[in-house]
Amino acid sequence: MEARLDLFNDPFAGKFIRHINSAGKIVTDSSLPAVTQELVKIRASQINGCGFCLDMHTKDAEKAGETTLRLNLIAAWREAKVFTDAERAALELTEQGTRLADGGGITDEAWARAAEHYDEEQLTALVGLIALINVYNRLNVITRQPAGDYEPGMFG
Repeated sequence: MEARLDLFNDPFAGKFIRHINSAGKIVTDSSLPAVTQELVKIRASQINGCGFCLDMHTKDAEKAGETTLRLNLIAAWREAKVFTDAERAALELTEQGTRLADGGGITDEAWARAAEHYDEEQLTALVGLIALINVYNRLNVITRQPAGDYEPGMFG
């Protein structure tokens, strides 16, 4: 597969992505647990069919110590016993926030579950992360960025 746009060598694309990455750095540096951040990125990328982001974030999560079992069960998190209640709340919010076009929005129940486990900064980071990964997914899916060549740390 050939990418429709060269997002990595085009000066305009580079400038645009650097600004998005700046927002991402704020989330990365927040108190939202790093493992939760990777689970959110992977789940949204699964829903959006973003191979590029799935390649990146599963490899990053694995390098950070995430287990193969948990990575394999993210799509079936409701049935899997390997996720904490906090992680489940984040995954539920991720699914609802990623599937806005389905018309359900974010339920009060899902928000309340997330608020049980995360403070205001972490909730803000979680919402920001869900928005950001959806931006990255859309950029990569629209431009058909190929997956499979990512090496952890290659972008930073």
